[in-house]
Amino acid sequence: MKKVFVLAGSDTSGGAGIQADLKTYQETGVYGMTALTTIVAQNPEKGWAHDVYPIDVDTVQAQIRTILDGVGVDIMKTGMLPTTEIIELAAETIDKYNLPAVVDPVLACKGQDEPLYPENAKALRELLVPKALITTPNLFEAGQLAEMDNITTIEEMKEASSRIHELGAKNVIVKGGHEVEGDQAVDVFYDGEVYILLENEIIDTKYTHGAGCTFASAITSALVKGQSPMKSVEFAKNFITNAIQGSWRLNQYVGPVNQYENR
Repeated sequence: MKKVFVLAGSDTSGGAGIQADLKTYQETGVYGMTALTTIVAQNPEKGWAHDVYPIDVDTVQAQIRTILDGVGVDIMKTGMLPTTEIIELAAETIDKYNLPAVVDPVLACKGQDEPLYPENAKALRELLVPKALITTPNLFEAGQLAEMDNITTIEEMKEASSRIHELGAKNVIVKGGHEVEGDQAVDVFYDGEVYILLENEIIDTKYTHGAGCTFASAITSALVKGQSPMKSVEFAKNFITNAIQGSWRLNQYVGPVNQYENR
């Protein structure tokens, strides 16, 4: 069985982060191992505000040694990296173990439009994204990486993907979803040569917690099984569409996507 190393945060409510990653790997038939970088706890007394608790770099390093020196993996996927030191560690790990990497450049918790740590955008841009086999920013993250404001059109998504590719990422998928022009959910894939639009009907639901993590992990699963980046993105687009269609209400604040809809 192919093995994936996930360097990401833990979502206490179970919908996103490494919880979403492991559910996706379970459904796609690969084996996931995790090194936690942070713990996110949602505060029910403050309207589900996200409290973020970074894990110290030595503890993160110890987890990495367990996975990579003790077992070995075929591919790496990153998620929330809360400090510049951990971003630097992620980049060093890719180089040291010569790993293909899917970089999900998480900069804010869902529903927020400001980075949790503003200095991390610069570190991702300079240290980690250049090492990505594929990176999967949403519109906000793409804007931060490409140093663009208010991406709202497909042409702006293309421009952002081009700028991010110039940083060194081999492939870029900018996730537009329902937030761009038109009546379709649109993502833009760019491999340095051609732009490919992935479109499907907008699903009318607010329950999309964990969608970004699930999408990036589905790409990782397809890549590690030998699919091309483009085919991997197509697989992940179908996977996350099914998962969103099966999403459900967890409480008055949030509802997770349902990876099991792909069975």
